Amino acid sequence: MIGSVPSRHHEIAEDLRHQITTGRIKPGERLPSEAGLADRYKVSTVTLRRALAVLQGEGLVEKIHGRGNFVRRPPRKILYVGGWGTLDPWTAAETALSVTVRTNTVPAHGHLTTLLSVPTGSLLAEFLCTSHEGESPHGLARIYIPRDLVPAGVLDDEFSLRETATRFAVLSSPPAVVRETVSARPPSPDEASALRIGSTVAVLAITRIATDTTGRVIEAALLVFPGDRVDAVFTTHSVTDERQKQR
Repeated sequence: MIGSVPSRHHEIAEDLRHQITTGRIKPGERLPSEAGLADRYKVSTVTLRRALAVLQGEGLVEKIHGRGNFVRRPPRKILYVGGWGTLDPWTAAETALSVTVRTNTVPAHGHLTTLLSVPTGSLLAEFLCTSHEGESPHGLARIYIPRDLVPAGVLDDEFSLRETATRFAVLSSPPAVVRETVSARPPSPDEASALRIGSTVAVLAITRIATDTTGRVIEAALLVFPGDRVDAVFTTHSVTDERQKQR
């Protein structure tokens, strides 16, 4: 049986991959234009884009709209601490991650009514957060709080919880219980676009629900991180059975 011959776009991807992994093309360096690469390899731009798509899916190359294709820098991980938020303990001598925060007031609908246990149409404060280092996104967060629980001024441009929001942390007053559901899954098209990752790159998705002492949901957060850019740490505290203590 004769082995299959590698397709041309896989040959191009392999050549570029070798140049990247051996350091001939440096991290952060812009690749030649797609037309220039197509001319170099004597192929159509369609074939060339298929080769770049392979490298984008592997996380070696990222395409920045309007600027071109760049060799992705080695991912720097952040740390997510269960029930608290994100930390970046590796930035002592480096530029810290920057986070953009946008705030809105939105009506509850669909899954939000279930997450926050509120009627459809209930007003929610929405915080949309994106963390990034230079051109490289590191995480997304959508945080929702019932509008009647939001202090005055929080939805202004310079709100008092902005520092907390930049850590993707719990924004509400100290909750009684924080419940987190963690899963690894493929990104949605919107998430892949915002995080500049391929559709086959797994993301770590965390759904965080905070409740008060009465059991009311005071905050729901939907967090998404590329799987290669985060470590998540959860600490479990053992609970002593009171009945055993009484024996």
